Amino acid sequence: MKGVEVKGDCKIYAGVEIGVGSVIEGPCVIGKPPLGRKEGDLMLRIGRNAIIRPFTTIYAGTVIGDEFQGGQCISIREDNVIGNNVVVGTSAVIEPGNRIGNGVRIHSGCFLERVTVGEFVFIGPNTVFTDDPHPMKCPRFDECGKGATIENFVKIGANVTVLPFVKIGRNSLIGAGSVVSKDVPPDSVVVGNPGKVVKKVKELNCRHGWFSHPYLWPPYEEEK
Repeated sequence: MKGVEVKGDCKIYAGVEIGVGSVIEGPCVIGKPPLGRKEGDLMLRIGRNAIIRPFTTIYAGTVIGDEFQGGQCISIREDNVIGNNVVVGTSAVIEPGNRIGNGVRIHSGCFLERVTVGEFVFIGPNTVFTDDPHPMKCPRFDECGKGATIENFVKIGANVTVLPFVKIGRNSLIGAGSVVSKDVPPDSVVVGNPGKVVKKVKELNCRHGWFSHPYLWPPYEEEK
């Protein structure tokens, strides 16, 4: 905890490691043991220069990289691995079992469980990922339940629902309000309920005419 600034009322359990330059703004709970575990049974590791805002709870048994930023009122459960330069918005819920890559933006009000997220993915507000094909309390859930896989550079609009097992291919764009019920090929634009591929990302137009089409900037690609 050396070099970490703690502001306000924060409950920090044993077994927490937080990198230099981080700021924790209370009230918040850091390193809470999951159900059935005792304090110190599992480690919580948070990298350098993190910003953890008020009313956040982060459970033990999770690893978070450098430059993490969290909004207010977020919950991050155990068994999560979160990369560097990740932003999690206000009131987001990160349930167990997620693997989140570098440079990911998870907007406010999102819900993720057992989701694999690649690098430089944008997830719009109030997006929900489901992981249970037939709720509830199936005795084989641990073998059967599985969230989506989101490949690198995917952009997901607001209020999207992504069903279990779905794979969204690299560089795809999911339109706001869509329900993604089946796999999405790379570079595709998907809209609707159920979501359907309507075009390729390279066929999109820049509405202002500043680029030949959107996403010709880092980290997506450089304009030729």
